[in-house]
Order: sequence, then structure tokens, then C-alpha cells
Amino acid sequence: MRRIGVYGVAMALACAFSGNVRGQSAAVLSDSLFVIRDSVEIPTRSGIPISAIVVRKKGNDAPLPAVLFYTTYFQGPKDAVLGKRSAIRDYVGVVAYARGIRTNLKHYAPYEHESGDLYDIIDWVAKQSWCDGRVGMLGGSYTGFAQWAAAKKRHPALKTIVPQVAVMPGFDAPMENNVPIGNVFSWAHENIYRFPAIGRGLVFEWFNAGSSFRGLDSLEGHPSPIFQKWLAHPAYDAYWRSLAPTDAEYAQIDIPILSTTGYYDGSQIGALQYYKSHLKNNPNAEHYLVIGPYDHWGGQRNAASNLMGYDIDPVAQVNMGDLAYQWMDYIMKAHPKPDLLRDKVNYEVMGGNHWKHAPSVDKMANNKLKFYLNGAKLSSKPDGSRYVSQTVDFKDRENQNAYYTPTIVFDTLDVSNGRVFVGEPFAKSIEISGSFEGELCVTINKKDMDVSLAFYELTANGKYFFLTRYVGRASYAKDRTKRSLIEPGRRTKIPLAATRVVSKKMEKGSRLVVLLNVNKHPFEVVNYGSGKEVSDETIDDAGAPLEVKWHGDSFISVPIWED
Repeated sequence: MRRIGVYGVAMALACAFSGNVRGQSAAVLSDSLFVIRDSVEIPTRSGIPISAIVVRKKGNDAPLPAVLFYTTYFQGPKDAVLGKRSAIRDYVGVVAYARGIRTNLKHYAPYEHESGDLYDIIDWVAKQSWCDGRVGMLGGSYTGFAQWAAAKKRHPALKTIVPQVAVMPGFDAPMENNVPIGNVFSWAHENIYRFPAIGRGLVFEWFNAGSSFRGLDSLEGHPSPIFQKWLAHPAYDAYWRSLAPTDAEYAQIDIPILSTTGYYDGSQIGALQYYKSHLKNNPNAEHYLVIGPYDHWGGQRNAASNLMGYDIDPVAQVNMGDLAYQWMDYIMKAHPKPDLLRDKVNYEVMGGNHWKHAPSVDKMANNKLKFYLNGAKLSSKPDGSRYVSQTVDFKDRENQNAYYTPTIVFDTLDVSNGRVFVGEPFAKSIEISGSFEGELCVTINKKDMDVSLAFYELTANGKYFFLTRYVGRASYAKDRTKRSLIEPGRRTKIPLAATRVVSKKMEKGSRLVVLLNVNKHPFEVVNYGSGKEVSDETIDDAGAPLEVKWHGDSFISVPIWED
């Protein structure tokens, strides 16, 4: 799994949205209350049928709007609960599986067929006697992506979508800022091919042997065509871009939409990219965003009152599953709009115990603080003549450079060979809200590296509060669609883009802390900097240790709200 525990894994929630309706016992969802049709075959124009489950509440004989939950995962008979959740609320619940799931895996290709297949699925659902011709979609992760794929060429019967913690293929999964995420192999191996779970020792065996990342499936003994196809597209190229809506398609998406994600959601940057791209191309769209202190699970279901050691504010304890159905009722049944949705962007300020509302992500802040990575400090002034040096010996397998943190609040910062920059205490309480930006000015002796930054609040009582992080490949930092290698020995600027949104009240006396590092650990690919395709590199490509000069005119821009 991804080695930064608080974000979880972007696509690993195989049972997303499963479980009981909040406040209702298992008895309320007993099979005896429903008419359940399993293993329904939905025809498609491709000639490959889609397997589905249709659930209706007994006594609901008149046509009703349908809520479609489309998934790439199969968990067995308990999947019917995904339809029961809708049926108990007087919808028809439809659970449809991706092409090949429950039928023949030779037809399965993650992400590739959703747009066309979903058009046909929605067309079939809308024409059934139990449907009144209206269809809505909801759900998270891969299911969130599928809704955007359906919206690319929207069927007229599709009236709304609720993409929650939606992954964006090639953008945040199976790679983030062109760095393959930690579960890029295990996802298909375990969830699709249903091979035995990969043992924890595999990544350590790979790391200690120094073999290529591409050889992971061979090392496990189970070749994975999905894994190999994904690694064949290290850039955000035409293959990946074809899976998300184009600008023209975003402009034509005119149905109401509710998006949800979390500050600690591994898919946040993808969920935000969909949102921002839609509003950029269709400024008048009725599209709301809800974001708070949630991980990948909490951003689509019930928020954990304690998230990785952090007691979230009481007002943040919102059930996103319930909110999705409140939205569905607003669109399908003319119920009042959920009260939380007071503007386009609705976000909870951690530590402030209140929700705020803004017309856009950019408007979450009304000012910015610029800090330079000058010496070991976050300084208000640049000094390009100074630098902080770092050495990374990729042949050394005893020590790791990781940015893993199992909790949000902790006592001691594990630097892990990184470089730490500490700001001055804030003279007053301050609210950080929005996305960090910045630019790293570096000189290295190799052609590439994978950079990670983590941001923390160091409180006056010595506690560290993990705010957010960034990981990205330097050679793609200026253009994620095309690799541009670094010239060794030449000063290079690395822009920080596609960073996460966070909102936190920083108390008086707190300091901002930045931990800067170069990835080297068993839980993600190792970029040796040779210039070869990173997935093909081995320890034989390590050469001399990586020498980095982090120049003092490197900076980060911190979004803040000032009253």
C-alpha cells in the first residue's frame, strides 16, 4: 500500500460504499424486504454483456428513478447491499460490474471501456418497466471515475452524478505526478485476478535485490498484463488523457453534480482536477464540492471520529453516504438542497470546528505567504548563493528515504535522511486554506529524481500535525505529458503542481515545517536517475550517490485566509 498511511490507497477499497445504511440495522436491509435479481445480463453494443444486480423494495410496483452503482470489484452475495441502500430509500438500486467482472476476465481492461459501456447500461436501465426513465449515479474511487466516464458522452436519462473520492487514471492512479503508487501491482493481482494476497516480504525482496520495478510480477510468479500496460505509459499521454473528459466534453456536462473528497484522501488531486476542469469549461455548472478531514474511506462513507490519531472536529463528522442520497433526493424528488451546500466549495477548517463556503477552490484563501527554503529555515527572503546539500546512496539498502507517517498527530518527526526547514512562530492564529504551491531550485549530478515534500504544523507544545504532502518526478514536473531529463550539474527549477488542498487553523506560536526528501524505500519505485525508463532501472544503474543542492531561492507559497 502507499507508504503514507494517512492517505490510504487510491483504489484499494474493494468494498467501497458497502455496509448498512447509517442508523439502520442489518434487519432493516434483510433480503425479505426486497426483490433481488442477481446475475442479470445487460446487453451492450460491443456484444459483451454486463453482469448486474437489480434490487427493488417490495411494494414499490410503480416505476421509480434508478440509482446506478457501477463497480470494478466483485465481493460476492453481499454486493446486493449496494442496491439495497438505494431501494430502501424508494429508488431502484442497480449494481453493474465492469466488463469481464463476473463473466470472462479476458474482456476486462480497467478504465478503458466505461464510457461506451455505461451509455449502454444507462440506456437499458432507463427502458425497464420498473424505471421512470431517470438514472442517477453515485459512489467512490473507481466508481467515481466511472461517473465521469459516463458523463463524457452522457445519455439523456442520466440526471446527476455523485463522484466521491474519484480516481483520475494516469493523474493520481496508478501513478501520482508520474510516480507509480505503491499498490500499482497488488491492485490487479488481488482485486481482479484474485490471486492470493501478496506477502509483505515481496517488496523487501525486490528492494534488497535491486531488481527492476517492472519485474515485480515475475518475482511474485504471476504475470500481470494490467501492471505491465500501466508501466508502459509513464507519461500522462494520450492513453490516459482519453479516459477523462476533454475540455469540449466538460463544457457539455450540464447535469447537477456533487463531488466529495478529503484532505487525507489518496485520490484528492484527481477528484479536484475533475472539479476544476468542469468549472473551468462550464462556469455556470451546478457542481458542488465538499471536502474535509477525511481519508479515502471517509470521503465516500461515514467519517471516522478519530482519523489516524486525530480527533476530527464534531462538525466534520458527516456521513458522505447519507449526503449522497440527500443530494439524490434533491435532484430526483425535489427535496430541499442539503444545507451543507451553501456555495460551490464547502470545506471544514480543522481545529476551527466550523464549515466555510467559497465560490471556488482559489477563493478558499484571500492571501498567500511566501517562504524560501533558506538554510534550515523558512525565510521571507531568498538567497540563491546558499544551498542545503543532501546525499542519497541508492546502493545502500540499510537506510531508506521515506515520507511515511502512520498518524496525523505525533511527538517526533522522523526525518529519514530528508532536510527540514522550520518557520518562525506565528504571531497570531492563522488559517491555512487551499493548495500549497512553489518551486524547487536544485542542482543534481544525475538526470532525474523523485521528490517528496511533507508539510507540518509544529505546535507551541511540541506536537507535530501532518498537514499534507507532495510527491512527483522531476523530469515530468514542467509537463506531465512529456519527460524532460535534467542536465547534471546545471541549476534546474522544479515547479510544484497538482498539490493537495488542506484547511487548518494554525494556533498562535505554531510553526510551519517542511520536510524535503528524495524517495528511496521498498514501497514505491526507485528512481536511480540514470535517465533510462525508471521501471526498467536496477541497482546496477545506481552509479555514484545522488548529490543534491537545494538552493536558497527555492520557495513554497502558502494559501491563507485573513479576516
